[in-house]
Amino acid sequence: MKAVVLVAGKGTRMEPLTSDCPKVMLQVANKPILEHILNAAVEAGIEGFVFITGYLEEQIKAHFGDGSKWGVSIEYVQQKEQLGTANAIGYARGHVEGTFIVLNGDMLIGQEDLKSLVSRKEEAVICVKEVENPSDFGVLETENNKVVRIIEKPKNPPTNLANAGIYLFRESIFDLIDKTQLSVRKELEITDSIQMLIDSGAPVGYSPLEGRWIDIGYPWDLLKANEHLLKDLVGCCEGTVEPNATIKGEVAIGKGTLIRNGSYIEGPVVIGENCDIGPNCFIRPSTAIGNRVRIGNAVEVKNTIVMEGTHVGHLSYVGDSVIGRRCNFGAGTKVANLRHDGKNIKVMLKSRILDSGRRKLGVIMGDDVHTGINTSINIGVIMHKGRATLPGEVVKH
Repeated sequence: MKAVVLVAGKGTRMEPLTSDCPKVMLQVANKPILEHILNAAVEAGIEGFVFITGYLEEQIKAHFGDGSKWGVSIEYVQQKEQLGTANAIGYARGHVEGTFIVLNGDMLIGQEDLKSLVSRKEEAVICVKEVENPSDFGVLETENNKVVRIIEKPKNPPTNLANAGIYLFRESIFDLIDKTQLSVRKELEITDSIQMLIDSGAPVGYSPLEGRWIDIGYPWDLLKANEHLLKDLVGCCEGTVEPNATIKGEVAIGKGTLIRNGSYIEGPVVIGENCDIGPNCFIRPSTAIGNRVRIGNAVEVKNTIVMEGTHVGHLSYVGDSVIGRRCNFGAGTKVANLRHDGKNIKVMLKSRILDSGRRKLGVIMGDDVHTGINTSINIGVIMHKGRATLPGEVVKH
């Protein structure tokens, strides 16, 4: 069986992290989001993949190639114009036969749930997740264990079964996609195609997700995914740890990495290749440090994603943050991550104020940001690619 994976979008809500990187290639637990999805699908028995690509597709192709590294085949089909989910899935016509599954490249799902999905025999199956706020999702109305209607963001939801955006289809879905009309959002929605299938009398089932399901829609969702994935980390050391460094818990250290004396690392923590860590730094749980990262003397890093090539200069603190590639923290840079009143941190994103849902959130920092010495960065700040601060600057928004 093959999996069609939708990876064409830029992920505008993830800016500035996606300025030069497809959303699906952002690193979580030191691997691209898409690689975690592929690994789960391979474990579930999927042997072939069709990636529906678009934005910066060359980065995806360069990383995954023909799939031989994972023992699978990967085909690439470019979605020339992004007109919705039905349009994207339609590009897989001629590349799949019989039954296939559809995955979103920004949704993490457990392998056991995928195994359950691929074993189903109906004409179509929709994965669902029981949620507390179903009115924020597409909701399934069911009868006799079958789907009878899909309702987008209903005011009075008939169930708490949210559409998780993961499907099993047969080739018959392509004929219905051809008949699908533009929605009020001016998109071709796969849920409209499925509703036509239901109305034709074909059996459409649903499959509850029992394991993880993380929809990575906003930058801070990367932290949630990172925390979750690192829970399964098994420690290993392929680098060098000097005798007076302390490694506690599950810590994975990559090739060519040096952990200097006085460093204290408390897992789960993953550190990439050719990093220089310490001396006398404190790296706390749920931290992922990419390749070629420098963590200086007397630095504390906590629950943070630090992407490749970044330097965090001595006497700095960063917590609950996502730091892009090739950034440089001047000495004494401090990141705030907690409101005085303890309430959820709000973020200004594309002129909208959003509740992050997180009590602790530091900075979302794009690539190539440089901070001057003794810079202070307030909670929930987004710093765009190439931004620089002066010595002693306070970044409030």
